[in-house]
Amino acid sequence: MNTNNIEGRISRKGLRTSITAGSIGVFVHWFEWAIYAYLASTIAVVFFPQQDSTAALLSVFAVFAISFGVRPLGALIFGTLGDRIGRKKTLSIVILSMSGATLVVGLLPTYDAIGIWAPVLLIAARVVQGLAAGGEFGSAAAFLAEYSPRKHRGFGVSWLEFGSLLGFLAASLVVFVLTSTMDASTIENGGWRIPFLIAVPLGVVGFYIRTKIEDTPEFKSLEELDNIPQSPVKEVFTRHWKQLLQMSGLEIMMHVTFYVVLVYLLTYQESVLGFDAGTAALLSTVASVAGLILVPLMGALSDRIGRKPLLIAAAISLIVLSYPLFLIMQSGTPWAGAVSTIGLGVILALILGVHAAAAAELFPTRTRQTGLSIAYSITAAIFAGTVPYVLTWLIAQTGNQMMPAFYLVLVGLIGLAAVLTMKETKGSNLFGDEDNKQAATLPAQTDDTLASFHKTTP
Repeated sequence: MNTNNIEGRISRKGLRTSITAGSIGVFVHWFEWAIYAYLASTIAVVFFPQQDSTAALLSVFAVFAISFGVRPLGALIFGTLGDRIGRKKTLSIVILSMSGATLVVGLLPTYDAIGIWAPVLLIAARVVQGLAAGGEFGSAAAFLAEYSPRKHRGFGVSWLEFGSLLGFLAASLVVFVLTSTMDASTIENGGWRIPFLIAVPLGVVGFYIRTKIEDTPEFKSLEELDNIPQSPVKEVFTRHWKQLLQMSGLEIMMHVTFYVVLVYLLTYQESVLGFDAGTAALLSTVASVAGLILVPLMGALSDRIGRKPLLIAAAISLIVLSYPLFLIMQSGTPWAGAVSTIGLGVILALILGVHAAAAAELFPTRTRQTGLSIAYSITAAIFAGTVPYVLTWLIAQTGNQMMPAFYLVLVGLIGLAAVLTMKETKGSNLFGDEDNKQAATLPAQTDDTLASFHKTTP
């Protein structure tokens, strides 16, 4: 099959729509995820008995962990669906499931109203959200990679992580407005519902956009060749286990850095270093804004110089700079906090701008969504949600406040080892021999309407 014909099916308008469709679900996912984390203390009061406030808060975080724990199951379900029935349908199912569960959370009766059923229903809703989250990254990354032209694939796929950072930033802004305009009693008596309900219309818009898009040219080509895999999970583990391990190493580096910089650092700066809450929140916001600016630029840069150089630079930066940056942070002054937080944010942006495109290019089209979903979700379940707990425990056990730096050095080494085993994939053809193995039995493409993408796009 002529691969120029595959890219020729993408119009400029279609590319813009695909970027919107791919990134909006990630935005909704991370907006709701962050809202739950930011309102944890309120949710503990609303949904759990208050004889022991610490136990209630731990219960909230346990529910948070459960939603991470079911992600691998969601990856198996939605990864398989994506490689069997298409990226478009899976994207629509994922965002509909996520938005429906978020609506349920926003409307749930409290513990005072229905007793034990309140936390039971909360857990059920979070399980659905976790399953959907297990399919969101793989679906969106495969979709964006296959809808982006070769020469600009890094830039196109980078908007996936732009959506995740924007979701985090929007969640912090909404919670800031909520806590600035309402007292604690008002928030507990219903104000907490507002952020969850805000997310629902965004999900509806995302669902509408995703139902209107066409499936990717690569998946359509698989259908034309009658080359849809019967068991993509089996293929990933038997034929592409090396790529699965490579991506897992890359995603461990990404997940831990992401959660240290954007989630745990707030707690660390407040409880360990004694920063006031406002300063810690401001520094986190600055890091997120820096990421929003840098992530697409890093994606575009990877289209010029390659994925490997940037990922190697990110891994080495973690190994070499994590300790000095946390050492600077130890002084406790606002400028030191700003320098160190922004420095870590830049390293994170370097990883986020490149990792999804690099990972998508590792797998053939037949099993791309399954491979992406499994590696991303398993590493998220083990390494992402556990970051706050692990680092808090390590500092308590050792008394060493530099443990976050050592943890980042470790994941930097893991990421470096993975990247060094990877081939450079910049500009690679996503529709490879394994996808195209039946092409010789089919007549050549003769559709004159399929012009090269690069003739219509600057």
